[in-house]
Amino acid sequence: MADTSVQGPTRMGLFRLTWPIFLELLLFMMMGTADTLMLSGVSDDAVSAVGVVNQYLFICILIMEVVSHGASVVVSQYLGARRSEEAARIAAVAITLNLLMGLTVSAGLLLFGDALLSRMNLHGIVLEQARTYMGIAGGLIFLQALINVFSALVRTYGFTRESMLVALGMNVLHVGGNALLIFGLWGVPRLEVAGAAWSTVISRGVALVVFAVLLRRVMDVRMQPRDYVNFSWDTLRKILRVGVPSAVEHGTYQCCQAVFLYYVTFLGATSLASRQYGNAISQYVYLFSFAVGMGTAIIVGRLVGSRQQDEAYRRVLKSLQWAVAITVVVDLAVIAIRVPLVSLFTHDAEIIQLTAHVIVLGLLLESGRSFNLVLVHALRSAGDAPFTVYMAFLSMVCMSLPLGYFLVFKLGLGLAGVWLAIAADEWVRAITFWVRWRSRAWEKKSLVDDALAAPVAAAQH
Repeated sequence: MADTSVQGPTRMGLFRLTWPIFLELLLFMMMGTADTLMLSGVSDDAVSAVGVVNQYLFICILIMEVVSHGASVVVSQYLGARRSEEAARIAAVAITLNLLMGLTVSAGLLLFGDALLSRMNLHGIVLEQARTYMGIAGGLIFLQALINVFSALVRTYGFTRESMLVALGMNVLHVGGNALLIFGLWGVPRLEVAGAAWSTVISRGVALVVFAVLLRRVMDVRMQPRDYVNFSWDTLRKILRVGVPSAVEHGTYQCCQAVFLYYVTFLGATSLASRQYGNAISQYVYLFSFAVGMGTAIIVGRLVGSRQQDEAYRRVLKSLQWAVAITVVVDLAVIAIRVPLVSLFTHDAEIIQLTAHVIVLGLLLESGRSFNLVLVHALRSAGDAPFTVYMAFLSMVCMSLPLGYFLVFKLGLGLAGVWLAIAADEWVRAITFWVRWRSRAWEKKSLVDDALAAPVAAAQH
């Protein structure tokens, strides 16, 4: 196999890296949409129940990405500095840490999941179905923790196409499992919400095995058994220096979304279902920006590791132009066909009208989000992750949540108030991150020692 993992970063084209990431994210989102569409065939209550649980599962997944985020950045910079042996050792440590963290989170959800859901203002069948889904998908969520770290490392080594193909297989298996287990086709018991949960778990388990084999094949220097338990403080410090701020920022965002969800529970079943359908559609709008941000992060990590900061600076600005332009075009197209789109999920006229309304407001939200998805990934990959956390707290917690409460309950804007508050947060952070990148303060945050990177920088010139 060609030594793709240590190729010069300037040879790693954004398009070559990004299109498989785009398709992988698309497939991942389609898996969530498949759940929503198929569960809508059961009832709107089932959709609401799974949506509430997934809000918490997303938070848990982001917590478990502490290590995978940090490891992918550190490994990327070490590959840029031509230090493949160190990169392999860091990858092995990351896998062990994610396994331990995943098992801890799974145990926590099994022990405290019911208590958590009982505080979410849920009642009757919605609460019952939410508990079912939490017990299965939440109790086995450690599988996703391992998938996170394996897939992140595979992409960091430059094999984004292979990672996408695994995601394709997982998506096909999940949809097939949904058809069998939710609706009880071909004599299989009809499990409804429980079926969606088991389908998720089975597809994750199969994908995990494939990712593990794939990572071993793409690494130019393979991990040794001793590497999995060789925890050096320097390695942990570098992983956590990026991983903890990244997870805190993600966790802050998801916690704020959970608070907004709590606001929506007081607006009634129509608003709760509309929020779920609106989010299911909006994720496709920011999909391209997400993929560009992830592809750019791989390139920036290699460039920063090899001390090519000027090239990293230019690459990010170019990526940003593409991300914002395409996001706006896609969002306008979605707005134009919003009513038929929402009608795919439900025939309730009130839900269709409300969801279509917030989709229009999404133009303001998604344009700001496209800035953030590129710039946040770039800042993290350059080693400047702590700054993004400070801004997340100030913008999301101190500004967006109080603003949302005011718009929803004081001005009576309902679900639209939630969308406007989130849009305000996206734009505040977008402008701040833009200024931060232009200031080039991130150039002093490299995770590779100068003595190690200097020979590579000299070789590039």
